[in-house]
Amino acid sequence: MSAPTLDNPQTKPLDQLCINTIRTLAMDGVQKANSGHPGAPMGLAPVGYWLWEKFLRHSPSNPQWPNRDRFVLSGGHGSMLLYSLLHLTGYDLPLNELQNFRQWNSKTPGHPEYGHTPGVETTTGPLGQGFTNSVGMAIAERWLATHFNQPGHEIVDYRTYAIGGDGDMMEGVASEAASLAGHLGLHKLLWFYDNNKITIEGKTSLAFTEDVALRFKAYGWFVQHVTDANDLKALNRAIKKAGNQTEKPSLIVVDSHIGFGAPNKQDSHGAHGEPLGDAEIAATKTKYGWPADAKFFVPEEVSAQMSKAVRRGRKLEKEWQTKLDAYAAAFPALAAEWRTMQAGELPVGWDKDLPVFPADPKGLATRETGGKVLNAIAKNVPWLLGGAADLAPSTKTNLTGLGDFGKASYGGRNFHFGVREHAMTGILNGLALAKLRAFGAGFFIFSDYARGSLRLGALMKLPVLHVFTHDSIAVGEDGPTHQPIEQLAALRAIPNMIVIRPADANEVTEAWRVAMEQQQHPVALILTRQAVPTLDRTKFAPAAGLRQGGYILSDSAGTPDIILIGTGSELQLAIEAGAKLAAEGVKVRIVNLPSWELFEQQPAEYRAKVLPATVRKRVAVEAGSSQGWHRYVGLDGGLVTRDAFGASAPFKDLLTQFGFTTENVYQTAKAVLAGKEK
Repeated sequence: MSAPTLDNPQTKPLDQLCINTIRTLAMDGVQKANSGHPGAPMGLAPVGYWLWEKFLRHSPSNPQWPNRDRFVLSGGHGSMLLYSLLHLTGYDLPLNELQNFRQWNSKTPGHPEYGHTPGVETTTGPLGQGFTNSVGMAIAERWLATHFNQPGHEIVDYRTYAIGGDGDMMEGVASEAASLAGHLGLHKLLWFYDNNKITIEGKTSLAFTEDVALRFKAYGWFVQHVTDANDLKALNRAIKKAGNQTEKPSLIVVDSHIGFGAPNKQDSHGAHGEPLGDAEIAATKTKYGWPADAKFFVPEEVSAQMSKAVRRGRKLEKEWQTKLDAYAAAFPALAAEWRTMQAGELPVGWDKDLPVFPADPKGLATRETGGKVLNAIAKNVPWLLGGAADLAPSTKTNLTGLGDFGKASYGGRNFHFGVREHAMTGILNGLALAKLRAFGAGFFIFSDYARGSLRLGALMKLPVLHVFTHDSIAVGEDGPTHQPIEQLAALRAIPNMIVIRPADANEVTEAWRVAMEQQQHPVALILTRQAVPTLDRTKFAPAAGLRQGGYILSDSAGTPDIILIGTGSELQLAIEAGAKLAAEGVKVRIVNLPSWELFEQQPAEYRAKVLPATVRKRVAVEAGSSQGWHRYVGLDGGLVTRDAFGASAPFKDLLTQFGFTTENVYQTAKAVLAGKEK
């Protein structure tokens, strides 16, 4: 083909050819799918190409090489930029997958999905999330380097790059994460801000006129401005300067043209979220000096140039493996720890110090016992780390004696996320993507603030540990703003999320054991503010029953007349009401159902044994929404739940006023036995 038209007179023809290949693949993929976002890849192609060609240390033949640089496309709608780069640099993403963009069973979904496409580091699409994950990845690098690297033996040394646009910058979660990144001085983090000034509705000036560069300077970032995305020399200088930073994360504001080269759609929202159309594509290709009718065309020179990444990556990986071998010889214990962590496994004896709690009618709050169990685990799992959204004293999640993560010591295991629930959860996802076992803590009501990141963590099958305390109206005087009602139902509605609401101290121990064993599920532990009795397990089934999600806590002889089901702090009400019924000759079964998700994973035979279809008289008690409970109590059952907001008062008064009493559970059961649903 003829020499390409140069975007910039200083650009070399081969570089321009590579850039235009990325652009045309993006246009063709979106057009063939009749769906997608071509404009951002067209404008950002020079940035993506130059970063991947000159700076990104990666190994296409081994996408999970541990010491690779991370690349995150936070503006996931521009996924054809990433897919084109992955294909051209030699990842296992053949051209036919680009041709099947957004189609059933393809490796090129509409937005990048972790674990689905080789080389995709995290699932992005909801704007701001990728930027936030990248902060977690950068934090992980600092912690891993501090923990594992030894003088003369550095096995952790990578950078994290992320690209996002105006939408990412408008999302609050990105701002939260940027603020924390600046505070922590994450100097190996570099964000590119695609400043194309266009969103779906039109020009960003409709709603967004702030000075982003000034905002990031205030956050403590090193900020540069490249006024033309096509200026490879300016990009090169800016990336090098960012790489020389030793105290601050970097932001490069890049002015680009969305839909670059499209005669009628460049710099318009028409290039954002819809195909350009055959005529516009042909005209654009002609402007590029490209065959107008060629589709998914990759010139041989481009393949030869960009596929060199495979050879470079293998060389880098081989050099690193030599370092790792020397490291293992010099520090065998640390090397064994590294291998275990990378495999997603737990150290031998990780649970040897888990506490067993004696029976106690007064008991402890499950947040209290949760803190004790967490600390027992942390002693034996060196890469278990995390923190709270400014609530560690209340959630009891401080790791005693294990230091704070920060500029003074990147090896500390206690993280202070500040009042940033959403960013905290997105950062936890980034930490988990780096193989760390990460936990975050907060009040249960504020899970609402974190829901976007909670959902994406579940979608990515990341085993993040979420500790939510202050689990019900028993929060008390703080009132309805802080009293969860619908939050249990909301978390249970997230696919792949395991929600556990333990009833006493020994169930907390078992809940943490189950949570730590997960490899593909995030777990939400829902814990109380108030004390709950520690059950005498000589009278009740062992707490290990929690592993099945639901189990028979106590039973009558023969087929029960009624089944009382409880979770968390309300299990005690079921026990006490059951005792009153039994004293009257009623055959009562008490079922503890701390985790619906774990229960539904059990064989049908087991579930039928716990909740036999022949026993239709059932009552469930839980201090939260009734939503979902009919699957377990049926239409003939009774519910002691709460479908309205709470109030401000001492928690015991609230429990009485809202019917969370032994007497009300008893009366509800009596009504169900009499055939009247209460």
